[in-house]
Amino acid sequence: MMKCCRRVALVLLGLWFVFCISVLGGRAEAAASRANDAPIVLLHGFTGWGREEMFGFKYWGGVRGDIEQWLNDNGYRTYTLAVGPLSSNWDRACEAYAQLVGGTVDYGAAHAAKHGHARFGRTYPGLLPELKRGGRIHIIAHSQGGQTARMLVSLLENGSQEEREYAKAHNVSLSPLFEGGHHFVLSVTTIATPHDGTTLVNMVDFTDRFFDLQKAVLEAAAVASNVPYTSQVYDFKLDQWGLRRQPGESFDHYFERLKRSPVWTSTDTARYDLSVPGAEKLNQWVKASPNTYYLSFATERTYRGALTGNYYPELGMNAFSAVVCAPFLGSYRNATLGIDDRWLENDGIVNTFSMNGPKRGSTDRIVPYDGTIKKGVWNYMGTYNVDHLEVIGVDPNPLFDIRAFYLRLAEQLASLQP
Repeated sequence: MMKCCRRVALVLLGLWFVFCISVLGGRAEAAASRANDAPIVLLHGFTGWGREEMFGFKYWGGVRGDIEQWLNDNGYRTYTLAVGPLSSNWDRACEAYAQLVGGTVDYGAAHAAKHGHARFGRTYPGLLPELKRGGRIHIIAHSQGGQTARMLVSLLENGSQEEREYAKAHNVSLSPLFEGGHHFVLSVTTIATPHDGTTLVNMVDFTDRFFDLQKAVLEAAAVASNVPYTSQVYDFKLDQWGLRRQPGESFDHYFERLKRSPVWTSTDTARYDLSVPGAEKLNQWVKASPNTYYLSFATERTYRGALTGNYYPELGMNAFSAVVCAPFLGSYRNATLGIDDRWLENDGIVNTFSMNGPKRGSTDRIVPYDGTIKKGVWNYMGTYNVDHLEVIGVDPNPLFDIRAFYLRLAEQLASLQP
C-alpha cells in the first residue's frame, strides 16, 4: 500500500514538474520572442478612478475582473494611473507625468495663472522613476484618457513654449515636462476616445447628467461591494481648484456642491475638452509623434432607424446610456458645428465617428490596420459592438471576451519594434 501511494505521489509530482516547466518555459519563450518589454500603463477616462478607490471595484475590469492583474499574470508588466476624473487634459497630463516619474504635480506657472487655480498639486513616489533615465512605456487609454495620453506625449517631446517663456520672464522654476525632449512613450492605444469630441456635451443639462452618471456608477460599485454608495472611496482630485470634501461634510452635500461649482464654466475642465470645439482646439496643436505608435479602437451599440435615419440603443446597452445619452447622440445634428448623420452612431457616451483618430483641426493621418502597425500615424483597429462601459468591463457583456481582447492587445504592443 505504501509503495502504491509513493508511486502515485511521484507520478503527481512529475506531472506538476512538467506542467510548471511547460508554463514557465512557454512564458519565457513568449517573453524572449517579444520585440520590446516596455511596461503597460492604463489611463482612465472621464469620471474614472484608481485601483485603491471604490472599494476594489476596478475601472479596468469592473464586474468582469481585473485587467491589470490579468496582464501581469501573463507576463506583461502593467500599472494603473489615477488622474483627475473631471479635470482638463492638460491638468491630467501633468498628473500622469508626476505619477509616472515621481514628484509634485506642476500644472505650470503660466497655465495656473491663466486659469486661476493652484500651480502645484499632490506629490507621488513614482510608478516608474527609471523613465527619467530612459526606457519606454505603452499607454492604453479609455475615452478621455486617449486625449490625455496624446497631450502627455506632445508635452514630453515638445514641452510648452508658453511655460518656458513665462518661467524666464517671471524668474520661476520650470517643470521638466515643459522642457521637452523626452521620448519615453512607445505607443498610445485609444479605446472609444472622443478625438473630435462628443456631442453629448451639447445636452442642455450636460453637467447634471454626467454627475448623475457618476452617481449611477458609484451606486453600481456599491452593489458590487455590498456597501452604501455614500461610503464609497471616490476621489474627485480637484485640489488645484480648492474643491475638497470638508471634515464632517456628507458625501451627498459634497457631491451637490461640486455639481453647482462655477468651475464648470472654465475652459480648463473635461467638459470643455470633450466638446467638439474643445477637441478641435486640442487637435490643432497636439500632433502625432513620429516616434510613437498610435492605435485606435472604436465602439458602437446602436442601430439605424429605417424611418427616421436616427440611431437607437441596442438591447443590452447599459440602462443610463440607453435612456439618457444614446437617444440624444443618435439624433443630434448641428449644421453650424458640422455635425451630420455620420455622427449619429454611438456607444452610449461617445460618437463612433469621433473614435478612429483626430480629424477636426488635425493633420494626423488615419490608416486602416493592414496587419502592420505603423509609427507616427493612427492605425485604426476596427469597431467593436460593445458600449462605452462594456469595453472596460464596468458593465457586463457576455458576448465580448474582454480578457482575450486585452491579452491580444498586449501581445500586439509587445511585438512593436522600439
